[in-house]
Order: sequence, then C-alpha cells, then structure tokens
Amino acid sequence: MSYLVHDRMLELMEAEGIKTLFGIPDPSFIGMFTAAEKRGWTVVAPHHEQSGAFMADAHWRTTGIPGVVVGNQGPGVANLAAAAICAAKENVPTIFIAGQRERVFDQRVKRGQFQYTRQPKHFEESMKYVGIIEYAEQVDEVFREAFRRALSGTPGPVYIEYPMNVLDKQIDLGPLLKPEQYRLVHQAADTQLIAEAVELLSSAKAPILLVGQGVHVSRAHTVVAELAQALACPVIQTPGGSGVLPGVESRTFSYASPVGIRAVAEADVVIAIGTEIGEQVHYGVGRHWAQGNTDRKWIYIERDVLAIGVNRPIDVPLVGDLRDIAPQLSAALRPLQRQASAQLIGLEASAAKFRAGMLAHVPTTSQPVHPARLVVEATKDLPDNVLMVRDGGSFSMFAGAFTQVRSSDVLWSQNFGHLGMGLPVAIGAQLMVGDSRRVVLLSGDSAFLFHISELETAVRKNLPVVCVIGCDYAWGLEVAVYRNAFGMESAETEAHWGKQLRLDIVAQGFGAHGEFVERAEDIAPAIQRALASNKPAVVQVVMDGNANTTDMPGIEEFMSWYGERGY
Repeated sequence: MSYLVHDRMLELMEAEGIKTLFGIPDPSFIGMFTAAEKRGWTVVAPHHEQSGAFMADAHWRTTGIPGVVVGNQGPGVANLAAAAICAAKENVPTIFIAGQRERVFDQRVKRGQFQYTRQPKHFEESMKYVGIIEYAEQVDEVFREAFRRALSGTPGPVYIEYPMNVLDKQIDLGPLLKPEQYRLVHQAADTQLIAEAVELLSSAKAPILLVGQGVHVSRAHTVVAELAQALACPVIQTPGGSGVLPGVESRTFSYASPVGIRAVAEADVVIAIGTEIGEQVHYGVGRHWAQGNTDRKWIYIERDVLAIGVNRPIDVPLVGDLRDIAPQLSAALRPLQRQASAQLIGLEASAAKFRAGMLAHVPTTSQPVHPARLVVEATKDLPDNVLMVRDGGSFSMFAGAFTQVRSSDVLWSQNFGHLGMGLPVAIGAQLMVGDSRRVVLLSGDSAFLFHISELETAVRKNLPVVCVIGCDYAWGLEVAVYRNAFGMESAETEAHWGKQLRLDIVAQGFGAHGEFVERAEDIAPAIQRALASNKPAVVQVVMDGNANTTDMPGIEEFMSWYGERGY
C-alpha cells in the first residue's frame, strides 16, 4: 500500500494508542495536522511549543501512553529544548518530532541559512534516542526504535527529525506491526526472586511499601493497592508519588510526615516500587532511614537493571514492569493471609490525629490570607476524585502540605522543579480525562505567569480547568533566599513588583471565568462559582507574602537534602 510519510507516521503512533497531537502547525506539519484531524485525532495548537510539550507530559501522566509534540524547524524546535530537558529529568517518554529543512543543508558550505541549524546535537544529551528520517523508507524503523527506547527500562523522551525533503514522498511499506512485535511490552520478575521476596516478607513484622511516581504514571493504582492490601502494611508516598491508592487511603502517609518517619524507622522490610529511591528520600540511607531498624531489608521493583544497587544496596531485585510484578507478588503473598497489625492501626490513628492538629493550627485571620488557610479553603469542597496539579516554589509547599483532598493523581515537576509547567499540564490533563474528572491547579503567581497565554488554549478547547493562584506579588522562595543569605530584599524578587497585577481580569480577557479574592471566607464560594461556570477559570487570591516566605512547611526537610550534602 502506498503512503505519504505523514500518514504512515500517524498509523505508527496509532499502533501505540496515540491519537492526540500537540504543536503549532507550521510548514513542516500542515499536512500531518490535516491528516490527523481527518483520522479523528485531537489536535491542540498551544501558544508556545514548550507549553505543548508540557501538555504532552500530562498525556503520559494521566494515561500511561506517551504524548507527542511537534516543533517547526529552527525556532520551533529551539522552543522545545527546555521541555525536552525537563522530560528527561522527569522520566517522561514524550515523542518530540522536529521539522527540519532539506537534508542537503547539512553539507552545504554556506553562511546565513534561514531557520537552519543542526538540531540533533542540542537534544542528544537529554534524549534516549535521536533518529533522523534520512529517507522516507526509514519511517517505520525510526519510529519503532523511538518507541522501543522511550518505553524500555526507565522511560524517557526521544527525538525524531522530519526533514522537508521527505514531506511529499510516497512510500510502499508492509503491514503495521503491533507493539509486542517490536518491543517488550510485558516483563514479569524471575520466579526464584519472587520466592525470595515472599520468604523475606513471611517473617516481616513491619514491612512498608515505598511508592513513587512510576506507580501513578503507569496507571497501576489498582494493582499496587492490591499489593498493599496483601501486605497489610503502610504505604509511604515519596514526594513524586503523592497520589493515593484506592482502598488504602487511611494507611497512606507522606515520607517526611511524623507518621511516615515513624513507619520508616520501624520498618524491617521495604518494598520500593515506581521510585528511583532518589535524593528526596535521602537515597534510602540517610536521615529517617538512619533511625530504628537500620538493618532493614530492601526489595526493589524496577524496570532498569542498571538502577539496581546504585543509590543503596538491594537484597531482592525484582526486575521488570511493575504492572506485571505487582500482581505476581500479590498472588504469591495471599497464602500468608497477613492482617493489619496493631502497629499499623496505631499509625492510622496517629495520622488522623496529626492531620486534625495541622488543621487546628492553620491561622484563622481573614486578611491577609495565610497561604495555609488559602489552601485549606480552596480544597475543602472540591469534587470527588479531582485531579490536582501543583506549581510554584514556596506556595507549592503549602499546597502539598495543606490540601484537604486526597487525590489519586497529583501532578507536579517533582524531579526537576521546573516552574511554569502547571497551566499547560493542567490543560493537558483536563483534555485527557474529559468530563470524567475536574482538574484544579494550585500555583503561585510567578509560576503561573510563565505560560499565561495558554488560558486562550483552554478557552478554545473548552477545558474547564480551575486555576487557584496564591498571589504574593513576589518570587516567594527567592525572597526567603535573599533575606536569609543577605539580610536584605531585592527589587526583582519583591518590592511589590506586581501589586497592580489582576490575573482575574486577564482571564476574563481571554474569555475565561475570573475572580479576585482578598478575604479567607470568600475563597470557597469563589471556587464553587469557578467550578459551576464550567469554563476555564482563574481565582486570584491575595495572600500574606511574609508568611509565604517565612512559614514554609517542610522547609527543614527540603534543606536536609537540597541545601546540604545530598547524601
């Protein structure tokens, strides 16, 4: 059968479950975009390619299927570079498709070539694979290798260059292959190692399940919850794995919370799943791990064999896909018929008491609104199974600590700390979940301003994301740095640089719903009106800038790994 190259590219992506395309349809991609729309794809043109890549990031985090973003030759591809680095650090297998001028430009001895530069070299460091479709007949092998690399071992982004000399080529290729015909799609653990893990767990008195972001992005909530139930153990959330699993909400504790710290200290066996056991959990060796049962055993469920034993010694490595290994281990554990221990029941009671105590100590002043009070008021009456997105510096810490909903999905840039992802990620997430869930973004004002133009994208695509913006008219985290390091303020971090800023009016100008709030008691009603509008919405809440700078929850924990030796 004869194909245009872009038609075959679309079919190759459809084989992987992809039917959404992000990017600006510049010359290299007009044909692809038109063909995609005819095939029933969802096509989204953001206002900046970087935003499109962050929307594609949300595609992966909410579906477990890689997102695709395109960039036109030269500046469009350049605009993707920062998002490509972020995707690499966040382990997100985004498919970056880069337009380029004809391949002959590579060898021309000329100067002053318009919109031409050798692009792959700028992406090689961050990509798991860089492929160039030199000839139209290579499209299958390049795309299959891209998916093979992106989705094998630790997930990560790939780059495919699509030069203009192949745009209109007709190709005759064989039938499409299914993904399982060209890459590994299932990988269970070695049965002998499963038996060793069960032996360890059969005598364990205080096992814990350390859950990272990989559990959520692979959409393995249910199978990992079943593993937690078979273990009858606490679930410890890493900072990246802050969503809750169904049926085990009451026994799920944040790593650095008092109850989480206690569970870690008492643990005699740790089952780590969907986590790199990275710096934010002190590599599994320092700080909280240095207390209590320091000779605890470790079982590690991990796709990348090269990750085993790097950050800390592992007693039983279970190499493979957690979606296959979690049910495998659950089935092997069921004959043990483990029951919730008095210790676990005590942890649950302590966690409930701790949460109540935190709430009781939230400042009650109406004005200025304390960031903790802002988060409590904004999240106390949200819809069931709301999808939460976080962005910002110090305000993001408040959002993580004081939110009153325990969502199955909490999306944020936990590995890279990339400000500005929030709005594009929220848009991408709302696009993916459709009418089944509402998406709420909690962001600081500085982070929100990075890609505020994407409000128009949300309006155009009828995506009712609700953006709650804590507004201190400053770079809140940087204010703290200046004050602590230099005992002074900076005109660029504060000095009321944005006092005139009205994000609600900006939102209304884009056709979105906008509200401006200055009192704590007005926050919840404003959120309800924003939800009821069924439109993209911005609720701007003026908050206490000094509190946002000086009262950050978890700052000691943050500095224990970020500001010191990094273990």
